[in-house]
Amino acid sequence: MQALLKFSRGVDALNAFVGRYVIWLILASTVISALNALVRKIFNVSSNAYLEAQWYLFAAAFLLAAGYTLLQNEHVRIDVVSSRLSKRGQIWIDVIGFIFFLTPVCLAMLFFGTPFFLQGLHSGEVSGNAGGLIRWPVYLMIPMGFSLLLLQCWSELIKRIAFLKGLIEDPTAKKSAKSAEEELAEEIARLAEAKTKA
Repeated sequence: MQALLKFSRGVDALNAFVGRYVIWLILASTVISALNALVRKIFNVSSNAYLEAQWYLFAAAFLLAAGYTLLQNEHVRIDVVSSRLSKRGQIWIDVIGFIFFLTPVCLAMLFFGTPFFLQGLHSGEVSGNAGGLIRWPVYLMIPMGFSLLLLQCWSELIKRIAFLKGLIEDPTAKKSAKSAEEELAEEIARLAEAKTKA
């Protein structure tokens, strides 16, 4: 089990690294969008390449950050049932979900997405829009994103099983420090308390 936990830590580090840098794709998409709007308004000129570059960057951010989002335990969940269960019950729901739902979906997306990317790469497919971009870079995001998500799925599965065996602490507990909102609320409460004492 220790070898699996070491693998899990490696996957966590990989997705944490990707997550730290993929945020810049959103900034790049926003800057391109703003520049495109300015050029269109000032010079009355536009290009489909700029629009497609925004879409490509946003698609890359969305797909590449999926594993990081799972690492941070931030995927959307329906907690109506699981919130009523014990921690072990919640972990078992995660285990079942990872094995029977997320793993098959990721494998299916890799099975169908990889040939789709390879076909676009070999054909040199270009967007049908005038001035559009080549398509294979955005198609590449499908196998890359789902590979990272699948690896993180297995990492989370390993951690859940290790927790059920009593080898590690709760992997779903938030590891980060207080949020900015919590710190602000504490500071406001501290200042209010200081005022009442003065």
